[in-house]
Amino acid sequence: MSLPLEGLSAIVTGAGRGLGRAEALELARLGAAVVVNDYGQPGRDGSGEASAAPAAEVAAEIRAAGGRAVPHLGDVADFETARGLVDLAVAEFGRLDVLVNNAGILRDRMIFSMSEDEWDAVIRVHLKGHFNTTHFAAAHWRNRAKAGESGVYGRIVNTSSEAFLAGSAGQPNYAAAKGGIVGLTTSTALALAKYGVTANAICPRARTRMTEDVFAGFAEPAAEDELDPLAPEHVAPLVGYLASPAAAGVNGQLLVVHGGMVAIMERPRVAATFDTAKDVFTYEELDGLLTPHYAARPAGETFAATEVLALKKG
Repeated sequence: MSLPLEGLSAIVTGAGRGLGRAEALELARLGAAVVVNDYGQPGRDGSGEASAAPAAEVAAEIRAAGGRAVPHLGDVADFETARGLVDLAVAEFGRLDVLVNNAGILRDRMIFSMSEDEWDAVIRVHLKGHFNTTHFAAAHWRNRAKAGESGVYGRIVNTSSEAFLAGSAGQPNYAAAKGGIVGLTTSTALALAKYGVTANAICPRARTRMTEDVFAGFAEPAAEDELDPLAPEHVAPLVGYLASPAAAGVNGQLLVVHGGMVAIMERPRVAATFDTAKDVFTYEELDGLLTPHYAARPAGETFAATEVLALKKG
C-alpha cells in the first residue's frame, strides 16, 4: 500500500525544533522527501549564532527511519536564501510539491513599550519569511504549468496563530504578522488555484520553545507514557493531511488545531447593520445607533472574541 505523500517532496521551514520538527517527521512518515530548513539560533527571539545542527539532526532522524531528507541552514526572511531553499528542493528531489512555512521568532512587548527593531524583526521573520518562500515556490509551480506540464501538484501550509484571532496584548508585532499571514494565504489560494496549487493556514496550539511561558500551568501529562495534550504531534497530522492529494478540495482555509481537535474557522460575519435615515450619517445619528449596540455587549470584547476556543488549566 502506497503512502499518501509517496513520491512528493516538501520543504518545512523552522523544522529544527518543536512544531516544525514534528511536521517534518510526519511528512516523511507519510512518504515525502523533506528539505529540513532551520536557522538554528538558540534564542526564541532570534538571538545567538546560527547553527546547522538542529536541521542536520532532524534530517538524520528522517534518514535513520528510512526516509529521504536534506538539511538547509538559512534565514528564510532573506529573499535570496529563500530562493536557494526552493532551488535545493528542486535540485535534490527533481521538483517541489509541498511548502510548510513554520519559521518564526518572538519579541514580546506591550505596544507602548515596543521598539522599532522588535516590531521589524518579528514582521520580517514571520510575514516576510512566509512571502519569500511562497514567492519562489509559486513561481516554480507556475513555470511548470506554463511549460505545458499537466497535473502540477502544489500545497502550501502556512502558520498563523490565535493571537491574531482573539488578540494578544503583549504581542502586537506577532499578532499583526499572523494576521498578515492569513491575508497572504487567502490571496495566494486564489492566485494559484488554476495551477493546481492550494494554500491553507493553521493556528496551532503546541508546547514548544516559543510558547513555554504561554502554556505554563496548563495541564501536562500525568504519566511518562502519556502524550502531552499540547504536544506538537497533535498538530503535525493536519499538516500532513493538507499536504496530501486528499486535501485537493481544501483551499484558502484557516484551521485551529490542538490536542486532538480541529476547528474550521469562518470568515468574519456581519453582526449588525445600521442604515441612515437620511442621505448621510451624522455624528448624532451614529451615537444614537452604535452606542447602545456596544453598551449591550460585554465590556472589552473584541470583534474576534465572541468564539474563543477554551483550554482548561490543570
